[in-house]
Amino acid sequence: MVRFRKLSFSLFSAFPLSLFLLSSPVLAGTSAQAGAATAAAAADSGDEPKYGLREHYTKYEYRIPMRDGTKLFTAVYVPKDGSRSYPFLMSRTPYGVGVQDQGQSHYGVGYYPAALGPSREFEKSGYIFVSQDVRGRYMSEGRWQEMTPHLKARPEQGEGNESQDMYDTVEWLLKNVPNNNGKVGIWGISYGGFYTSASIIDSHPAIKAASPQAPVTDLFMGDDSYHGGAFMLAANFDFYSAFNEEKNPTPLPRRWEEFDYGTEDGYEFFLGQQTLQNITGKLTDKQRALLVPTIEHSTYDEFWQTRNIAPHLKNIHAAVLTVGGWYDAEDVQGPLTTYRSIKKNNPGIYNGLVIGPWSHGGWARNDGKSLGNVGFDSKTAEYYRKNIVFPFFEQYLKGGKENASPQPEAQVFETGTNVWKSYASWPPLQAQARTLYLGGNGRLTWQQPPADAPAYDEYISDPKKPVPYIGYAATAVPREYMVSDQRFASTRPDVLVYRSEVLEEDVTLAGPIQPSLFVSTTGTDADWVVKLIDVYPSEYPSGKNSDDKLNDVPPPSLAMAGYQQLVRGEPLRGKFRNSFEKAEPFTPGKVENLSYSMPDINHTFRRGHRIMVQIQSSWFPLVDLNPQTFVDIPHAKSEDFQKATQRVYHAPSQYSGIVVQVLPAAKP
Repeated sequence: MVRFRKLSFSLFSAFPLSLFLLSSPVLAGTSAQAGAATAAAAADSGDEPKYGLREHYTKYEYRIPMRDGTKLFTAVYVPKDGSRSYPFLMSRTPYGVGVQDQGQSHYGVGYYPAALGPSREFEKSGYIFVSQDVRGRYMSEGRWQEMTPHLKARPEQGEGNESQDMYDTVEWLLKNVPNNNGKVGIWGISYGGFYTSASIIDSHPAIKAASPQAPVTDLFMGDDSYHGGAFMLAANFDFYSAFNEEKNPTPLPRRWEEFDYGTEDGYEFFLGQQTLQNITGKLTDKQRALLVPTIEHSTYDEFWQTRNIAPHLKNIHAAVLTVGGWYDAEDVQGPLTTYRSIKKNNPGIYNGLVIGPWSHGGWARNDGKSLGNVGFDSKTAEYYRKNIVFPFFEQYLKGGKENASPQPEAQVFETGTNVWKSYASWPPLQAQARTLYLGGNGRLTWQQPPADAPAYDEYISDPKKPVPYIGYAATAVPREYMVSDQRFASTRPDVLVYRSEVLEEDVTLAGPIQPSLFVSTTGTDADWVVKLIDVYPSEYPSGKNSDDKLNDVPPPSLAMAGYQQLVRGEPLRGKFRNSFEKAEPFTPGKVENLSYSMPDINHTFRRGHRIMVQIQSSWFPLVDLNPQTFVDIPHAKSEDFQKATQRVYHAPSQYSGIVVQVLPAAKP
């Protein structure tokens, strides 16, 4: 889930806006996914004549009845060429299927979006495109639920089940829309990815292909709301300040209004409020309605467990292609969890995984050639749209499966070397677990530290001076933060830094990262943030420079030599070291082991680079502040926030390290 920041695509920030734009036309002008509209429009900027939707498609609007009598608003775009039959390609969204015109969202058959499918290839090939307001949102009837629980013992009046709503919609479409070939596909990004996953449980037999993309899967376990038990503050505040409920059916809101922080520096804004109660106090009752429950439910309780769709992904009969981005700030874990759950529960179907070097939804709207200062050498998103997702739907919705070349199960982009790789499964079976050990004097090695090495490293963590997550000012979460330069943090006294020697050969890591730390604190709670970093050589091509020829003193260019690229970072709220369902305090000074899993990576640390690990106890305001006293953080008072001395041990029987999955060296 995310919302917008500005009206221009170039100003979009990560969480707050990308999800919204990729799932709704309220700003971007598409009844399916806004990013695809931008990509398709860009494709039309070449030499070939511009492709006009009005010329080739007729739009209809329906209110489709569900089994309980609730009617869901649905827009259908039918090819004007009636000489052949077409499959349906659906998207379901909570963000409204209205079309953007003059800065506002509009319903009505006269309004057409800029584009319809995941790319222009779909429109030219011919599909019946279907976009639906989910139950309880915008022009649909019924009662909306955040991350609709698949099973609810006592549903309230108007509440429904996404799988049943999809089933009933498909039944109606097959009977009432002419020239269909009896096959249905569904796709969606972020929240739309969740609705895709939820819609194929106990799937209708006509659903032949589905692509959940950046699917929100388990909000507490590494998706939008919590990572390692720590609340993702900046992203959720920005999103929920705009994502509110309206009495439906309604075309409102026609546009979302952004929150006025009163500053361009989110670090300054959130630190000035300090406590979560003060922060949420800056919002109206309407803005707090959806946000506060996500804060109040600060453990993995029934509220979150019932909204976890992963265990319910069963009885799926469609081919599934799950898509994600290595640098997705909102839902990097969701695609991995979805892929693994479908594979476990649905043997016999095609269950594919695609992960590229993309931010949230970047495969739909960007070229995918770079992210921030980090380059990937080719237009990876364009490659995906033309060579992966389009052939997938064409194969299962139009062509005979027996005549098509089977797609690999896992198609993943290997960053560092910047190449696409295919595997029979993910993680690759050939990857072997190895441990990078933290040692004295900031050493990072594959060997345990010597017995006479210093027993621990320590730092003072002060909640009043937290470690920022980026080295520049921003309010929402910038999309590039997941590859951002970490040199600003490595010089702070409250950040521990461990680095390897210069690598003599490439080292490729493929799979999850699992810190295993021996720690102690003088407080009764603490966050432990682990960051895996690629340190560029001391000689390296310079960064991007402006092409403008100015007759003034220019700003300094970014030196990529020594760049400390974040590869993966993840917090663990220490009180959840044994269970996310039950918090436990630390005993001051007592050494304890923390072991947890970070989202997968597929990255090669090149010859001449170094591997770095940074450890800290705040990551602000990406993550909310831990008072470092054992309290209920949503209700913490200012006096609860206390300094603490944190130690990380690397003595015999207390070796701290990072377990990684290493691929065998590639043969030339």
